Amino acid sequence: MKPLAQMLATIATLALLPVAAQAQDYGADPTYATVDLAAGFPDDPYTVDLSSGGSIAASTISEECQGYIANAPDVRLNYDAGDFPLYLAVASDADTTLVVNGPDGQWYCDDDGNGSLNPLVWFDAPQDGQYDIWVGTYSDSSLHSAVLSISEVSTGAEADYSVDYVEPVPTGTGIDFGAEPTYETVSLTSGFTPDPYTVSLAAGGDNDAGQLGEPCTGYVASAPDVRLNYEAGTLPLFFRTQSDGDTTLAVNGPDGQWYCDDDGTGTTNAQVWFDAPQSGQYDIFVGVFGSMGTHPATLEISELEMGE
Repeated sequence: MKPLAQMLATIATLALLPVAAQAQDYGADPTYATVDLAAGFPDDPYTVDLSSGGSIAASTISEECQGYIANAPDVRLNYDAGDFPLYLAVASDADTTLVVNGPDGQWYCDDDGNGSLNPLVWFDAPQDGQYDIWVGTYSDSSLHSAVLSISEVSTGAEADYSVDYVEPVPTGTGIDFGAEPTYETVSLTSGFTPDPYTVSLAAGGDNDAGQLGEPCTGYVASAPDVRLNYEAGTLPLFFRTQSDGDTTLAVNGPDGQWYCDDDGTGTTNAQVWFDAPQSGQYDIFVGVFGSMGTHPATLEISELEMGE
């Protein structure tokens, strides 16, 4: 690493601490399975093997929700309802929780409702539509083997237990990394050419990125400016801005964490990088420091350090 680049890397590393995501993204592709079932389905219960847990506290949705869950749903159920109730239950040796976003947009959460350390969420009169399901681990972010059961047959536990019903809770930031990007969706594989890949855009917006947590700053749009679907290799990954204005970056990575920077290029432009990037979706917001409004800018996506 060149001396200047090494100095900048040391400074920027202090600023690029991940910031916990503010809410779950029920628009993301599920990690384990998308299930299509109609009332009266055979082989009841339908089961999905998965790992419970994740890095995000479910209490960011509501204080009624417990445990630690992933950003993307574990399972998505597309359900054609009939005259039967619908039961979502978990079996695991660990203490697990459930978070469900129903077709009505409401959040349903439970801990220990299955008569044990496992949860149960059920619907006496389920609606048709999409159920996005997260299986959490109660006390910490560690992952544990678990089985999600989807059934129309009572477990009996609900007779002695009331499921918590949780109103939908907005993120409060106005920033939606699940929205369609404004400028471009980019698919790149490590070793891509030409490098850098560039996108011309207008930096800035009406939302204070500081709401995402330190060290995020600047004003950004509601939707991502650019979405990168990236297949990682052995190379690092850099995001940089080029603009006559003072720009910032906020990147939501495949791990659901926020990575932010201001002035990380040694100028008034920003740089966020990953020494060992993950494969997956990066949602990128280019901000303007200090005020609302927009500025012409260029986003650079590169696997090369500055000056190479």
